Amino acid sequence: MIAVIQRVSEAEVSVDGAKVGSCGKGLCILLGVADGDTEADADALCRKILNLRIFTDQNGKMNLSLVDVGGEMLVISNFTLLAAYKKGNRPDYMNAAKPDIAKGLYEYFADCCRCFVSVECGIFGADMKVDISNDGPVTIVMDSKVLLGKA
Repeated sequence: MIAVIQRVSEAEVSVDGAKVGSCGKGLCILLGVADGDTEADADALCRKILNLRIFTDQNGKMNLSLVDVGGEMLVISNFTLLAAYKKGNRPDYMNAAKPDIAKGLYEYFADCCRCFVSVECGIFGADMKVDISNDGPVTIVMDSKVLLGKA
């Protein structure tokens, strides 16, 4: 799994002009599920993301996690994070998991995070518009394979 983690002051996702999810201060996660990913990948990302110390403390240092600040999370499915782009100029997405598997793992990841923070989601497979007020900006790209020692 690939996650693009963005610290936000707020974020919102809409489909066909209607808001389907949002969060206030917290994280907007763009999540791509790779072929071969399992619940272990989702668990590893969930643990690491929830405990990332990327929120500022009273001294202005990034020492606090999403859980520490009582932040919220917006999770958006994004298969294009798995783009292969080495050959030619048209990316291919053969590394992305099949939609039925990807949807299940995307929902599993969101449910894991819900055990600790408020989580809203986009609609899997929909054409979504995402509005993000990136805070910092703080943006981190994380690969579950690195966390699990498989990369």
